[in-house]
Amino acid sequence: MYLCSEYNKTVDMKRLTLLILAMVFVGLAKAEDGHQLWLRYQPVNTAKVTGPECVAAQELRTYSTKDVELRIDPAMEEEAYKIERKCGEGPCVITAKNEIGLLYGAYDLLRQKNRFNNKDRRTNNSLDNKDIRTKEDLRHSNILTDNKDIRTKDIDNKDRRTGEEDGITVSRPYYRLRILNHWDNLNGTIERGYAGLSIFWKGKDSGKRFRDQPIFVEDPDQPIDAELIKEYARANASIGINGTVLNNVNASPKMLSDVYINKVKQYADILRPYGIKVYLSVNFASPMSIPAKGFNGGKPVKTADPLNAQVKAWWKAKAKEIYALIPDFGGFLVKANSEGQPGPFDYNRTHADGANTLADAVKPYGGIIMWRSFVYGAKHKGEDRVKQAVSEFAELDGKFRDNVILQSKNGPLDFQPREPYAPIFDNIHQTKQMAELQITQEYLGQSRHLVYLAPMWREFFGFVAPEKLVGIAGVANIGLDKNWCGHHFSQANWYAFGRLAWDPNLTSEAIAEEWIEQTFGLSEKCKVNSEKCKVNSEKLLSMMLRSREACVDYMMPIGLHHIFAFDEHYGPEPDGFNPRVPLEWCPTYYHKANKDSIGFDRTHTGSNATAQYREPYCSMYDNINTCPERYLLWFHRVPWSYRLKSGKTVFEEMTYRYNRGVGEVKDFLRVWQDAKPLIDDQRWQEVQERLEHQLDNAKLWRKTCLDYFGSFASK
Repeated sequence: MYLCSEYNKTVDMKRLTLLILAMVFVGLAKAEDGHQLWLRYQPVNTAKVTGPECVAAQELRTYSTKDVELRIDPAMEEEAYKIERKCGEGPCVITAKNEIGLLYGAYDLLRQKNRFNNKDRRTNNSLDNKDIRTKEDLRHSNILTDNKDIRTKDIDNKDRRTGEEDGITVSRPYYRLRILNHWDNLNGTIERGYAGLSIFWKGKDSGKRFRDQPIFVEDPDQPIDAELIKEYARANASIGINGTVLNNVNASPKMLSDVYINKVKQYADILRPYGIKVYLSVNFASPMSIPAKGFNGGKPVKTADPLNAQVKAWWKAKAKEIYALIPDFGGFLVKANSEGQPGPFDYNRTHADGANTLADAVKPYGGIIMWRSFVYGAKHKGEDRVKQAVSEFAELDGKFRDNVILQSKNGPLDFQPREPYAPIFDNIHQTKQMAELQITQEYLGQSRHLVYLAPMWREFFGFVAPEKLVGIAGVANIGLDKNWCGHHFSQANWYAFGRLAWDPNLTSEAIAEEWIEQTFGLSEKCKVNSEKCKVNSEKLLSMMLRSREACVDYMMPIGLHHIFAFDEHYGPEPDGFNPRVPLEWCPTYYHKANKDSIGFDRTHTGSNATAQYREPYCSMYDNINTCPERYLLWFHRVPWSYRLKSGKTVFEEMTYRYNRGVGEVKDFLRVWQDAKPLIDDQRWQEVQERLEHQLDNAKLWRKTCLDYFGSFASK
C-alpha cells in the first residue's frame, strides 16, 4: 500500500511536470520574437503543385491555398517569371527560365495572396515621400515636409520591369547584381552591426577587455548553423536578393586561407538552391601572408605590387583554388588605400592597376571585381573629403577591365541622414558602376531608432538614373539577434533594399505597405479585426514614411552633417575635435561654426565641390539663391543673420526643425500606442521601449545642438 501510494504520487508529479512543460512550450510557440520576418505564411499543405520538383514547389505545396503548375520556358529572360492566375478555372501557372525564376514567382504569388489592402501603390507619378498623413495624424503634428525640390518621381514607366494585365504578371529584375555586403569579421563581431554577432563567423572570448567589452578571437573550428543560413537564404530569395559578400570590407588576409575557404563552400552549397552567389571581401596585401595552392611551393610572396609577375600569378592561383571548390563563386569586393587599408598606392600604382590584376584572375570563371570608390586621406590628403572619390577615379575612367565595377556610396561623404548624391556618378562614363546603400543605420539611430530608409534611397534614384548602374549593394543590418535586425522595424529596410534592387520603380509607400501587411497583418488579432487592421496599417504606413525626415530634423537639419559622437556615430557631438585623429573625422571640420557664421563653403569660392556635379546641379548648388535649403549648410557658409525662405534666421530655422523632429517622434509613440490592441504583446513592448528611447535621444540631440550652436548665434 505504501509503495502504491508513492508510485501514484510519482505518476502525479510526472503528469504535473509534463503539463507544466507543455504549457511552457505552448507559451514559447505563441511568443512572437520577430524571427519569422515577413515570411509569416501559415502551413496549409493543401495545394497540388505540378512541374519541376524544386524549392518553389516545396514552398507552394506548404503555403499556397491554390493549386499551382510550374513550367520551364528556356526562351524567358534569366531570373524573370510569369504568373497566370487562372484560379477558379484551374491552377495558377508560374513560368520561368529556370528553378530560381520559379522561386521568385512563387514568393510573389504568396506575397500577393497575403495582402489585405487592394490599393495599387506600386508606382505613380507623384513625389515618393509626399505627406500622406490622415487628418487625425495632422491634428497631432504640424509638420509640412518641403518636398518640392526632391526628384523622387518614378522612373519612366516605359522602363518598368513588372507588368500586370488580364490576370497575368510578368516580372524581371532591373539589376543583375542585387548583393548584400556583410561587414562581418572572422572573430564573429560586426563592424557597424547593431543586431548581435555574425551569423557566419564564430569567435571566442579572449579573456581580454577593451572599453569594458570582451575581445573576441577567431574560432574557425566551430560548425556553421546550417538551418539559420537556410532561413537567411529563404528571406533573401523572397525579395530577390541574389548575392552576398560574407565578410567585412576591412578584410583579414585569413579570409583566403584554406580553413575559411572551406567554410565559404559550405555556405555556397546552402545558398545555391535559393539563387544566391557568395562573394568575398579581400585584403589587397593577402599575397604577402597567405599561401596559394600550386604556387611558389605553398609560400606567400614578399610584395603585393599588382604589376609584379609573382603577385599576378598568386591571384590567379588563389582564384583557381576557390573556383575548384565553388564553381559559381561571384568574385571579390575590395577596399583599397582608404582608412589605412593596403592598396596599389603603396607601390605607386593606380586603382586600375590593382583592380585589373584581380579582374584577370577571376575572368576565366565569370567572376567580377567590385572596387570601392570610398577613398580619402591617401593620394588627395587634405582635399575636401567629399571631392576625393572623383579626384582619384575620374582620370581612370575607361582603364578598368570589363569585369570591374566601381562601387560607390549613394552620397559623397558617408551614409549621412541626408547628403546630396555622390558626383562620381556624373563623372564615370566608360566604367561599370553600382551603388552602395547602407541598410544598417550607422548614422540614423542604429537599431534603436525607427527610421525607414526607402525614401532616402528613392531620393537617390531621383538624381542617379537607375539605368546608369549595373547593380545595387546594401550594407546588411543582420545579426544573431532573434529578430535578425535588432529593431523590428529595421527589418523593413532589409525588405525595402531587396524590393528596390529588383524594381527601383517601386514607391516607398508600396514597399512599406507590403511589409506592414506581411509582418503585422497576418496575426490572429488582425484576422478577427480586419477593418481595424486596415486603418492601423495606414497609420503605421504614415509613421514609416515620415520617419526619415523626422530623423534629419532632430539630428542635422538644413545641411548640417557628420556631427555625431566619435567612433560609435551614435548621439550628438557638434563640438567634437581631437587633434590626434584625421581632421575629416572631427565634427567641427564640417560646420566650422563661430560667432559670425556657420557652414562648409563648397562653392567656387570655397572647395569648389559643386564643380564636380553635372548641370543643372552644378549651378543650382553653387548659387545660394537656388540651392535647396535641405543642403544649405552642406554647400554654403552663411552668417547667422541669413534668412531662409520661411523668413527665419539660421538658428531660428534650426530651432524649428529640431522641435519638429522631436514632435514627430512623440507622434510615433501615439500611433504605436493606438496600435497596441492589434499587435502581439512581445513585439509591441519591444518596439515601445525603443520608441521611448528614440524620443529621449531626439531630445538629447535637440538640447545638445541648440545649446552649442546657440552659443555662437547669440553672440
